[in-house]
Amino acid sequence: MASTQRHTTQVSIGGTKVGGNAPIVVQSMCATRTIDVEQTVAQAHQLAAAGAGIVRIAMDSEKEIPALKEIRKQTGGIVLSVDLQENYKIADRVAPHVDKIRYNPGHLHHIEKSKTIEQKVKWLVEVARGNNVAIRIGVNCGSVAPAFLKKYPGDQLKAIVESAAYHCDLMDELGFTNFVVSLKDSDPAKVMDANRRFSKRRPDVPIHLGVTEAGLPPDGIIKTRIAFEKLLAQGIGDTIRVSLTLPNDRKHEEVLVGHKIIEDVVAGRFISVPDFGTGLNIISCPSCSRVENEKFVELAQQVKEMSAYAAKYKITIAVMGCRVNGPGETDDADLGLWCGPTTVNLKKKDRKVGYFGYDEVLPKLRVELDRLIAERSASMN
Repeated sequence: MASTQRHTTQVSIGGTKVGGNAPIVVQSMCATRTIDVEQTVAQAHQLAAAGAGIVRIAMDSEKEIPALKEIRKQTGGIVLSVDLQENYKIADRVAPHVDKIRYNPGHLHHIEKSKTIEQKVKWLVEVARGNNVAIRIGVNCGSVAPAFLKKYPGDQLKAIVESAAYHCDLMDELGFTNFVVSLKDSDPAKVMDANRRFSKRRPDVPIHLGVTEAGLPPDGIIKTRIAFEKLLAQGIGDTIRVSLTLPNDRKHEEVLVGHKIIEDVVAGRFISVPDFGTGLNIISCPSCSRVENEKFVELAQQVKEMSAYAAKYKITIAVMGCRVNGPGETDDADLGLWCGPTTVNLKKKDRKVGYFGYDEVLPKLRVELDRLIAERSASMN
């Protein structure tokens, strides 16, 4: 059963226990702009009321620190995690106002290049220890540290696992134990493989599960279930997040779905799931505070509806909402859209096709989709 088979070390995140024999914690992420205090506070309460044990927000720049301070004042009792992404240097000013900081090992190399990764992690640990906050080492498929991609060419999964394990080793060397790890991908099979490998490698480390860019319901829920059902049933996973593309007023549905998956696994209820290795696969990121135009969610839905005619073709279309994850995490998709404030970058694998307005990109995408279908059909003849 998912609630009794785990053997990880228990850590404290604010008033919440994670790992060991603690209940699996469902978390979610605010999709509002952090600078908008009123909306972010409202959504934090919305998510917590739905059962989120941890609420995560993103810090896009140091200009948002005053907003974070006010958000903390108005969210007493809610466990707050902050996503530093490319802003690890502001950790010391953020940590006093949150319960956990998340850093991405793949975003450390291009900041303060005169310092080593070890020096940067040591500083983060000192900040966390000094403020009594937890750390999440968050490794993502679209932003794996170049050093590990170079070390394991052609084996991205091994690079992800080894990157996570290396940063755990750094935590051990620094004597810091209050941390968790996540290894995420948009492909449920890769999420299962990576987390199984890592759990075998480091069975003591609490794991946060997530399928990145799971997309729109109901497909996004099914993709997530594919990974979570199997991993949780094997005792892998101490916290979870269901990443769905949803408008702000429905963001709490991520939390409800997460609790439902856990309840079903504990009760031994499993669903029959399709094979996402065949047919059309649309991935889209969950809306978060980094989304630069709210039309992104509407565009994702339009892409799904427009591309329905291509259901039988093994084609992946990625729709990403920001510049942080968009460029890298569309590279592996057959066709990718990453959305900026006023334009959408249309890509074919890692090649840029062009920039288009939100109201003109859909026909351009269809042209590329038709061209790709024709190429696939010709290769089969």
